[in-house]
Amino acid sequence: MEAHLLEWLHLAIRWVHVIVGIAWIGASFYFVWLENNLDRQVKNEELAGELWAIHGGGIYHLQKYKLAPKTMPKHLHWFKWEAYSSWITGVLLLSVVYYLNAATYLIMPGSGVTPLMGVAIGFGSLFVGWIVYDLLCKSPLRHQPLLLGIALMLFLVFVSWGFSQFMTGRAAYLHVGAIIGTMMVGNVFFVIMPAQRNLVAAVEAGTAPDPALPKMGLLRSRHNNYLTLPVIFIMISSHFPSTYGHEWNWAILLGLSIASVGVRHYFNTRHNNQQFLWALPAAVLALLVMAYVTVPNLPGASNKAASNGEAQVTVTADQAFAVVTTHCASCHAAAPTFAGFATAPAGVMFDSIEQMQLHKDGIYLQSVASHIMPLGNMTGMTQDERDLVGLWIAQGALK
Repeated sequence: MEAHLLEWLHLAIRWVHVIVGIAWIGASFYFVWLENNLDRQVKNEELAGELWAIHGGGIYHLQKYKLAPKTMPKHLHWFKWEAYSSWITGVLLLSVVYYLNAATYLIMPGSGVTPLMGVAIGFGSLFVGWIVYDLLCKSPLRHQPLLLGIALMLFLVFVSWGFSQFMTGRAAYLHVGAIIGTMMVGNVFFVIMPAQRNLVAAVEAGTAPDPALPKMGLLRSRHNNYLTLPVIFIMISSHFPSTYGHEWNWAILLGLSIASVGVRHYFNTRHNNQQFLWALPAAVLALLVMAYVTVPNLPGASNKAASNGEAQVTVTADQAFAVVTTHCASCHAAAPTFAGFATAPAGVMFDSIEQMQLHKDGIYLQSVASHIMPLGNMTGMTQDERDLVGLWIAQGALK
């Protein structure tokens, strides 16, 4: 019953997180697009630009003021709760999935880091990440966007590498994503919203608004826009063990992030010209290169007999099934015995040799080519056992 309730709590938080995340991302993409596509040739000196658009059967006329109108409108919509709700639900999700099951999901076996230490480092890193990012934005690098981006990238690479030394691959990726998400919500809470409050307060008081604050708010909003695609990949990365499960997982994350930022830059600048069109084929090429370098070794290639030039023995399905039953079936079964699951994860079950044969590719990717399964290696699966299963697959996974 406890596992069932935890599963539904997980579902509810993740669902809300996705909903509010879509709302935040949609608003970010729309307003950056709007800013980039404004017609600046307007006769009204109060306006910075305007845009005519058609959508949903209606025509819209949007105007942006250089600072603010002379009097504030009665109803002014503020975009903030999308960001706050995304961060709150994200932290809740991180806690339910990783912190409540730190020994299984968070800590890499043999790392020497205790679950409590891992939770403290993971949660504390969210705030350290924001402080480092905010200091970079206030440093002289703020006048050099490219150098600022490189500095931030190097910091996140270091963090990703550091996490990969004691966290599981999935946990390391998700914590990097959580740090980026904290940077983004910090921009909203500490920079964008105060700038907007100052602007509204100045208009209501009849004083001249400080133009530097809205300018800084717009800059941080653009930062959020560029950081969005890497975060989206991290959100879905748990479905792709060849990325987070690879020994160079931090480098793969770096490559995918650079490619996604390049794609975002193209879409942010294409209204002026197509000079960054090359970013699209470059991103495709980067994906192909990373797919190539992450190709796993042939099953059974690490088998000791093969490396010594000895004749390989035939592995029977019963031998492979015995290993899978010992190390995988506690979770992947019609009636899991592992306390954390009410049902088999992803519906994958190993109650029979036929089911094991059906999912042999997944077994290989997650338990032979990488060591991401069993979770936390709580059952103590040895390299010899992984080699045995890999050799059975290499020999055709025959019954």
